[in-house]
Amino acid sequence: MGQLIWKLVPQAARAKGIPLQFPVHSHFIYDRGIPLWAGSSVGWLYSRLGGTPIVRGKIDRAGLRSARDLFANSQFPIAAAPEGATNGHNEIVSPLEPGIAQMGFWCVEDLLKAGRTDEKVLIVPIGIQYRYVNPPWEPLEKLLTQLEIDCGLPALEPTEIAKLEAENLAPADQHHKFQYLRLIRVGNHLLTVMEQFYARFYHRNLQLKTSSLTLIPLPETTTNDSENEAMIPRLTALLDVGLQVAEEYFNLKPKGSLIDRCRRLEQAGWDYIYREDIKDIAGLCSLERGLADRLAEEASLRMWHMRLVESFVSVTGRYVQEKLTAERLAETTLLLWDVLTRIKGGNPFGRPSLGKQQVQMTVGEPISVGDRWEGYQSSRRVAVAELTQDLQSALEGMIKS
Repeated sequence: MGQLIWKLVPQAARAKGIPLQFPVHSHFIYDRGIPLWAGSSVGWLYSRLGGTPIVRGKIDRAGLRSARDLFANSQFPIAAAPEGATNGHNEIVSPLEPGIAQMGFWCVEDLLKAGRTDEKVLIVPIGIQYRYVNPPWEPLEKLLTQLEIDCGLPALEPTEIAKLEAENLAPADQHHKFQYLRLIRVGNHLLTVMEQFYARFYHRNLQLKTSSLTLIPLPETTTNDSENEAMIPRLTALLDVGLQVAEEYFNLKPKGSLIDRCRRLEQAGWDYIYREDIKDIAGLCSLERGLADRLAEEASLRMWHMRLVESFVSVTGRYVQEKLTAERLAETTLLLWDVLTRIKGGNPFGRPSLGKQQVQMTVGEPISVGDRWEGYQSSRRVAVAELTQDLQSALEGMIKS
């Protein structure tokens, strides 16, 4: 985004003879939790770049006021991620949060109150996709091998999948399908193990299934589309249980989507770890300090379940099945790597590199918020929902296959 705003936009303006007022810049909204885990230096940098923080998982009135003021009164535009989080996929747009649409209408309202009727409020959708310069089949195979080892699965040979030959695929396509089957095998095994984990140690009522894919997959089930479809409700139930374990500790009721619940749990964890009620940590006695540390440690452990769900929530066999490409296979394999890394206690930000990537940015047609003001006055909820859906459709329409 920095490259787009600071370099590409001025280049395009010069080429078209459009004068721009220096500096060409943009504010942006960022998650208040980022400086908590990334360090205070990141917060220092973001604030000086024009970023404004927002607390996810609860109503942050101060954060909303700051963003609203910048939107209406700053000399720069303001950028925000309408999905609220990344999903790890380059060809899927997650359901958008309504905050961007609502801020747009607030901006129209603020301009009208200030008598600035000649100014327009526009939302410009921008799509960002990453592509491997060369299909990373070889490093992908190595990563799948490592995942199999981590899961305790024996190596699988193409000759063990008889149906591969029966499908009369070209050698290259047969090789790609085999890597896909390896991925499904790892995912199904991981799903089975985690079901057993929560059922045994957290006493959750999960309908456990002994998977035929745990050791060596059977040809008729591995290549059957119904196997992937059967994984979806199992995965949904598992993610729900993982969040329940954390929610019960923080005394939260399940509400909203899985992502909504993750955000509320994240904020609850921050509240336990970074105690706003403690003004002077150094002034605490040993007893109070010990209890505060114990609470922070336990909250961090409970947040682990939420982090697992964050990594697992975008995993689906259908995404790769619809279009068996190295890109999609790599994205899903890396998501499984994230899950296993968290289980092993590692750092998921140290993702392995599968090869050089290039970025493609697509700037969509501006969406006028002011043109929808009359509808907003009639029904705010409907107007916000419609604008959010139109933005979703615009972003999805910019996906390059």
